[in-house]
Amino acid sequence: MKESDYDQLTKAAGRTLLRVAREALRSEVGNAPFEPPEIPYELERPGGAFVTLKREEQLRGCIGALENTLPIWQTVEKSARQAATIDYRFDPVRPEELPQIRIEVSVISPLERVPEPRNSSSITIGQDGLCIRYKQHSGVLLPQVAADRAWSAEEFLEHVCLKADLKPDCWQRPEAELFRFTAVVFDERSIDVEY
Repeated sequence: MKESDYDQLTKAAGRTLLRVAREALRSEVGNAPFEPPEIPYELERPGGAFVTLKREEQLRGCIGALENTLPIWQTVEKSARQAATIDYRFDPVRPEELPQIRIEVSVISPLERVPEPRNSSSITIGQDGLCIRYKQHSGVLLPQVAADRAWSAEEFLEHVCLKADLKPDCWQRPEAELFRFTAVVFDERSIDVEY
């Protein structure tokens, strides 16, 4: 999804993506048929997205793709299924949990390399998400993670390194690739969605 397309996402598109994610969960966990809503043209474009699952405000799964050749709605469908079943940090979501699961969909902007020299002032908490790639390691943290935990920019940089199973200061190494991105977040808590 191009930056201009990303900026134009509407609440209506967000409702559609939340419905896609909910239908994918019902299908994957509850063995129901997958019945996607009508998909608007803007969601047929390729793009990255993450699906976050929460139960009683506790993380229950989160998987996505920063960049994708799939249409954005299919990225959300696939991510919802995977967040419920293969996030290694959690047991798979059980059918009886479905009514308690809250869904959040984050549509990701194109990645932008963090400029050199790197310092924490190049990161804006609450706006930027981070991706680090170093050798065979990579890690991603969404923008809302740092804001929810009241991290400083330096703590955010350290935690994205830890997420990639790297030393906390790895972001300072010249050979580490560091990217930032923004996200348009759609949350069942703040958008009315008819299921």
